[in-house]
Amino acid sequence: MEKYEAIKNLEEEDDEDVEMAVHQISDSRSTIAAAPQHRTKILHQELSSSSSKHQHQHQHQHQSSPSHRLLSLDVFRGLTVALMILVDDAGGIVPALNHSPWNGLTIADFVMPFFLFIVGVALALTYKKPSCRADATRKAFLRALKLLVLGLFLQGGYFHRLTDLSFGVDIKRIRLMGILQRIALAYLVTALCEIWLRRDDTVNSGSSLLRKYRYQWAVSLLVSGVYLSLLYGLYVPDWEYRIATESSSEPKIFSVKCGVRGDTGPGCNAVGMIDRTILGIQHLYGRPIYARTPECSINSPENGPLPPDAPSWCQAPFDPEGLLSSVMAIVTCLIGLHYGHIIVHFKDHRVRILYWMIPTSFLVVFGFALDLFGMHINKALYTFSYMCVTAGASGVLFVGIYLMVDVCGYSRLTMIMEWMGKHALMIYILAACNVFPIFIQGFYWGKPQNNILKLIGVGT
Repeated sequence: MEKYEAIKNLEEEDDEDVEMAVHQISDSRSTIAAAPQHRTKILHQELSSSSSKHQHQHQHQHQSSPSHRLLSLDVFRGLTVALMILVDDAGGIVPALNHSPWNGLTIADFVMPFFLFIVGVALALTYKKPSCRADATRKAFLRALKLLVLGLFLQGGYFHRLTDLSFGVDIKRIRLMGILQRIALAYLVTALCEIWLRRDDTVNSGSSLLRKYRYQWAVSLLVSGVYLSLLYGLYVPDWEYRIATESSSEPKIFSVKCGVRGDTGPGCNAVGMIDRTILGIQHLYGRPIYARTPECSINSPENGPLPPDAPSWCQAPFDPEGLLSSVMAIVTCLIGLHYGHIIVHFKDHRVRILYWMIPTSFLVVFGFALDLFGMHINKALYTFSYMCVTAGASGVLFVGIYLMVDVCGYSRLTMIMEWMGKHALMIYILAACNVFPIFIQGFYWGKPQNNILKLIGVGT
């Protein structure tokens, strides 16, 4: 869009130059008629003046227009995709690359916030000057719907694990939430904020930037307030769930004793209660992240047998991309939107970096301070402290990539990440969702166990 506007402005200036040249030549003709002996000299001077002015304006317009897209955003997206594949494949081998079982933070816990932050930055560039708000809204809804349907197909249980060539899912037990579903929700809310909740104020400073988008900041505060009120204010009653057993046709019933408010432990938090009430426990993720906690695994932080005194909630389904936690995830996307606004309204590299580093530093310090005072960093609940720390970390990494790629010009070193960033959704579907490995595994010799993946040691 920036390139189009630059070209459009350039064409308008060209038309003005041509019209000016025509008037100048017309004036020259009257002068030439009065003084034929100066015809050649005057005509040459007038055309030379017009040509010089046109060349000066063309050079000025070329310098003020962007010469290329924001490569750092593509590189950041590609790096996040690569990190996601790494933690999915190596997380079971290296504990530091696996998700934290409950409270705490590992490298894997940054992947989702990075994606949401990138979506916010991209939306600021996409909806910078929408020609029609109603049409932009319709496209935002369609885009979110596509992501939602794709997420249901990829993470709803239709594709089974590696080494299992069967496919299909029982609609009664399909997983309703997931990574793409969360991104779809955050994308839609943030896009609607960008399309409808901004003023036409001129931006020439940090304070004027905040005033222009003050309604979007109000939405961020409102969403955060709703999340915190529900997380710490809802009463969580006792509940139960059933687990099928091989030794009996009747499922085993587990009762979880709660009767508390404001609990952020695995068994009695409001996040899980809302999902069980609205979505239904049969539609939640069946392999809970807290199964690797010391209370639930003798091999913690890895999966393992239950300890003798394991609490009753250890095998209960829990969705790490649930409804209430996804509400808090919207704020990460809105913070990314603010970083994108800085790109749109400020062109100087130093100004951009200054306005990026101020909220980045505040978010990181504030997030760790909240964790220190009892609001634990928790990815499964997407706590407010977790949002602050990971959004700040997103800003730190984005600024570093921006300095390296867009300011210093070291783009050749990041060409692979740039390519991955431009094809992030395709790579996610094929690699992270195991679609490509399952497809390859479908070709075998004699029996399904003799396939290429087993030959190279994948999925065995």
